[in-house]
Amino acid sequence: MKMKVIDSQPSKPDPVRLVGGVIVTHGHLASEFIAAAEMIVGPIPHVTPASIDWHDDIDVARQELERAIARVSQGSGVLLLTDMFGGAPTDIASMFLGDSGIEVVTGVNLPMILKLAEAQPEQSLTEVAQRIRDSGKDGIHLAGELLARPAKSG
Repeated sequence: MKMKVIDSQPSKPDPVRLVGGVIVTHGHLASEFIAAAEMIVGPIPHVTPASIDWHDDIDVARQELERAIARVSQGSGVLLLTDMFGGAPTDIASMFLGDSGIEVVTGVNLPMILKLAEAQPEQSLTEVAQRIRDSGKDGIHLAGELLARPAKSG
């Protein structure tokens, strides 16, 4: 007769592993973007800022970005959202594209960060990156084409 072993410690579910996000911008824009997003949705622990100072040495900036990636990496990849294509933050972020667990999306805006905040554990880095990019594009409107202009008083 075989005895059944009863585990007195029930197994814990695997921890939720989200795609991490690093907002990489000139100056302190990244911190302000995150602060604005957290005012809307609450804490976003899997997203962190990385500010590239105007006069940062490339090696110093790369090390800052490495530390930021390490802060949010949960094993599902890290998305680097930069302020503009062709700027120093994108140039430095692009140095990490050789790592299959890193993707870069440029032109960060608030809708993109809000979309990243709602990412689900089952989403791959590629899926999250595409959704973030699309959300950024969809968040840009010419208000005068969508809203009625106020009547002029006079």
